[in-house]
Amino acid sequence: AGSGFIIEPTGIVLTNNHVVEDAVSITVRLDDGRSFSAVVVGRDPLTDVAVVKIKDKVEGLPTVKLGNSDALRVGDWVVAIGNPFGLASSVSLGIVSARARDIGAGPYDEFLQTDAAINPGNSGGPLFNMRGEVVGINTAIVGGGTGIGFAVPSNLVTALVPQLEKEGSVTRAWLGVGIQDLTRDLSSALKLPVTEGAILTQVNPASPAAKAGLKSDDVVTAIDGQPVTSSGQLTRTVALKRPGSTSTLTVFREGKKQDVKVILGTRPDLEGVTSRKPQGDDSQESSRRVGVSLQNLDARTAQQAGFNERQGALITDVVPGSPADRAQLEPGMVVVEANRKPVNSADDLAKAIRAAPAGSTLLLRVAAPGGSRMLRALRMP
Repeated sequence: AGSGFIIEPTGIVLTNNHVVEDAVSITVRLDDGRSFSAVVVGRDPLTDVAVVKIKDKVEGLPTVKLGNSDALRVGDWVVAIGNPFGLASSVSLGIVSARARDIGAGPYDEFLQTDAAINPGNSGGPLFNMRGEVVGINTAIVGGGTGIGFAVPSNLVTALVPQLEKEGSVTRAWLGVGIQDLTRDLSSALKLPVTEGAILTQVNPASPAAKAGLKSDDVVTAIDGQPVTSSGQLTRTVALKRPGSTSTLTVFREGKKQDVKVILGTRPDLEGVTSRKPQGDDSQESSRRVGVSLQNLDARTAQQAGFNERQGALITDVVPGSPADRAQLEPGMVVVEANRKPVNSADDLAKAIRAAPAGSTLLLRVAAPGGSRMLRALRMP
């Protein structure tokens, strides 16, 4: 049980991805007692946003309006409404405590922080400003904390909803770089006249950034005239661009300012969230044994993500608490060897898992984006 809110009178509902992910059936229950069956139209796990549609033909449902979260200031009053602990239509009042919080939930964190009480079951519910506009989707709380809740800002949601409704998933633009924040100390060491920006720590071969001539240690301070003050801001700004479009990056290289035009690429689906391609019944059964989802590594994904490998089994999901989780396997890793034998596809790894006796340990060699390799010991249940 979670919360949500209707944005179109025909029954389009916004909620959190974690509320509906892997659901077998979905029921939308309104405050007036009516209940409807519903289906997921689109979802984006990377920002924890999902769009749900009521199956029945309905019209004239009460709706809410998405407001401008960028207009919020720290100290502004906000109201959270939801279904905490099954207590429907509970209301809590608070203020905006901070904006653009990065809580480590994903690569596009930009949460609003509020002290309006948010509890289990509030997830997916609306955060209102004093004009009755939704400025956020209540999403997360800090375990053991009091008065510390987080909401996905409405402006991010507004940018995603049209694509989720139309295509069911989000396609993001991609530079193909590794980045970190520019600090005052790093600025001094690099002899730069600026103290805020994003340092390119790595430029993946054949990536859009490489084709544009960007180099390691370049510092990005703006994109299309919009200031970039951190690595997270650069990641979020690029992600909202259209793949294939051209953007102008303002960079400092060896202390000198210059503009670089980049034709943005399409972010590879490292997490497997836009399409989970089944590899056959045997592969799925073997994957379920250890709690991991797999797909073949294709050449395009390998090139854009900076993998040196061009073949292997790409991990797209790991079940928490599973043998794969205990072996420290993570989505985005590519398994290239199993017991020192090459793994060229998801089926190769599935066969190795299927052949391993219970209680044995499968030695895996895995690659991470950027080229680093590690060993993992997968114990068979």
